[in-house]
Amino acid sequence: MPRRPSPWRLGGLSLREFAARVWKAAQADEIGHRAAALSYYFLFSIFPLLLFTTAIVRLLPIHHVIGQLMDTVAQVLPPEAAAMVRATLRQVVSNNGYRGLVSLGALTAVWAGSTGMASVMTMLNVVYNVTDHRSWLRRRVIAVLLTVVFAVFLVVSTLLLMLSARIEILGQPLATAIAVVLVLAAIDLIYYFAPAGHGRWRWVTPGSVTATALWLLASFGLRFYVAHFANYDVMYGSIGGLILFLLWLYLTSLVLLLGAEVNAAIAHAAQPDAGRTAARARRVA
Repeated sequence: MPRRPSPWRLGGLSLREFAARVWKAAQADEIGHRAAALSYYFLFSIFPLLLFTTAIVRLLPIHHVIGQLMDTVAQVLPPEAAAMVRATLRQVVSNNGYRGLVSLGALTAVWAGSTGMASVMTMLNVVYNVTDHRSWLRRRVIAVLLTVVFAVFLVVSTLLLMLSARIEILGQPLATAIAVVLVLAAIDLIYYFAPAGHGRWRWVTPGSVTATALWLLASFGLRFYVAHFANYDVMYGSIGGLILFLLWLYLTSLVLLLGAEVNAAIAHAAQPDAGRTAARARRVA
């Protein structure tokens, strides 16, 4: 069996040709509009996801983990949005009395939280230009499993940040690096399992690296801009935090779809089926 070419060869395209294809494909797929729709679904999914995450946290014999979990989430959000998320999550947690992962509240939370992941699966099928023949039940199970994996990754990142505070030398940089690797791995899992058709598993792909780098840049860039150059409370009043949170969700959705476009462009450029390659080329021309 011939060895598959590395995706880092960009399907044999030059960097300029590759960038042009990604740009044209992103325009053809209207990822800006699709990211807006995806952020809408994320809005309804993220708090159930965080609620399920707290159910995992409560199983750990460690004090102040929930507070640290809120701090972890707040690190990538503008201050106003972080305060809104923190207050909402605290209220939601206090109103839910379940104590275990198998309780009705936790199961309902993970089911509701998987709605956003199910929407990601639909969007990635568009990006990869594939038809999804999987049953509704199978798609939903995959969405739930990916949601659970995300929750576990979030808990692990939180524990790493807590551990780094106790390590004097290289504690914070090491924990941050591992947290970034976890984000990269989570995005790779989405790109592999979410679309209807997927090829060989790779730990790191150009698309996942692009999405991770752009997500970090967008998150901390937005946080820096709001902290130093803008005051959304003056313009939007009490809903300023919500507006910023929606903007962050939109940027997250956009870079996730853009990273998928990167992988899709490489896959189609290296596609041995000439007919399919030609069809894709006509589509993005």
